[in-house]
Amino acid sequence: MKVLVTGGLGFIGANFVRFLSRARPAWKIVNLDKQTYAGNPANLAGLKVLTIKKDICDAKAVDAAMKGCDYVVHFAAETHVDRSILDAGAFLKTNILGTQVLLDAALRHKATRFLHVSTDEVYGSIPKGYSKEGDHLEPNSPYAASKAASDLLVRSYFVTHKAPVLTTRASNNYGPYQYPEKALPLMITNFMEDKPFPQYGDGKQVRDWLHVRDHARAILTVLEKGALGEVYNIGGSYTCQNRELIQKVLKLMKKPNGLVTRVEDRKGHDRRYALDCSKLKRLGFKHEYDFERGLAQTISWYINNEAWWRPLKVAGGYRAYVKKAYKK
Repeated sequence: MKVLVTGGLGFIGANFVRFLSRARPAWKIVNLDKQTYAGNPANLAGLKVLTIKKDICDAKAVDAAMKGCDYVVHFAAETHVDRSILDAGAFLKTNILGTQVLLDAALRHKATRFLHVSTDEVYGSIPKGYSKEGDHLEPNSPYAASKAASDLLVRSYFVTHKAPVLTTRASNNYGPYQYPEKALPLMITNFMEDKPFPQYGDGKQVRDWLHVRDHARAILTVLEKGALGEVYNIGGSYTCQNRELIQKVLKLMKKPNGLVTRVEDRKGHDRRYALDCSKLKRLGFKHEYDFERGLAQTISWYINNEAWWRPLKVAGGYRAYVKKAYKK
């Protein structure tokens, strides 16, 4: 079995590659990654994985990487909502056009399974209840809109070309190797340095938290057992308000409340996400990570891997982004 993974140097992609190399050691893994600011070669250090440094929008590079692959697992995307608000262009190009290039190549090379990794943000904010796979898509940020567009593109290839596609939509991931611009690693590493964490608005936004290793297991479950053409929600094991999460981290790290700074709320900020995962569970999936244990382990990972995250936070690109994003 040969599988092409796109974006395997990113947070979720790298955790999936690490999991897959243990769970299916006989499989050959090819990683296609542009290595943007969030694609860190250190994320796969020590693994025997062929990594090709190319853009998924490069049709020739994708064609060469796809050759002989049975499965495709497509993670590669621009993902940070805040960055999409500042400049949506890269999100539209990578997330939509890049997905189209991959789908065309998968058809040419007759891949037997193409799994497109998406997000719960395509459903938009849900005041109560749970989003189901058949619900209308109502994205509220440029990032979410680009992912919704790619979801619909994947669906169109199934209907039009009978492409062997699957789509997963996951909730907020947490765990090791997450780039420190995202909320939880930013919070942890700032608290380690006794620096303030910027809380958006009143902090009452509700998020569903999924350990990245549970996400990796869920993706393999869908890849091997999912019905072609279907969408599967991958929700987490714990739901809370952002301000509650901040308090949990402060308590675990024994830090004072004074390190939390309230900033102007993000534009178009979704108030609540929640996923119905009954369809995934019918495939036999069960969560392994309890949130309290997973959060404590995640904090410990960042404390013990300062050599991984500190160079990222002192890089000029990261500092320029933070200054622009939180200028007020």
